[in-house]
Amino acid sequence: MSASSCTFEDRCVAVLCCRFCQQVLSSRGMKAVLLADTDIDLYSTDIPPSGTVDFIGSCYFTEICKCKLKNIACLKCGNIVGYHVISPCKPCLLSCNNGHFWMFHSQAVFGINRLDPSGVNVLLWGNLPDLEESTDEDMSCISEEEYIR
Repeated sequence: MSASSCTFEDRCVAVLCCRFCQQVLSSRGMKAVLLADTDIDLYSTDIPPSGTVDFIGSCYFTEICKCKLKNIACLKCGNIVGYHVISPCKPCLLSCNNGHFWMFHSQAVFGINRLDPSGVNVLLWGNLPDLEESTDEDMSCISEEEYIR
């Protein structure tokens, strides 16, 4: 796989919201596909969502790969919205991946493209502030409308 096909800087940053209760779950979402089955669309984020989701149930493995996973549920409504990759398997780590280990099912969340500071253009992942620079501390109290202004 060429290096250019493994870059993610031109991907749009999305605000991820629970489909069941519209709770904002993350302000650093990216459209993704399941590495083990590229027919499955997901969203992912690079940092643990703070105060919006929590673990539910026991760890499990899929039949497709040996990644160790644990489901996450929306804290507002309790519905399962995705999973965390607790321990990625070697084949998944070696494949072209975005380094995100918090995954959201597209049937459980929806994404709204974030705008850059100008408020005109869609924010791209390559222009997203580093984690240390980010001011997105507690996104759970900000409405969808505020994100897309």
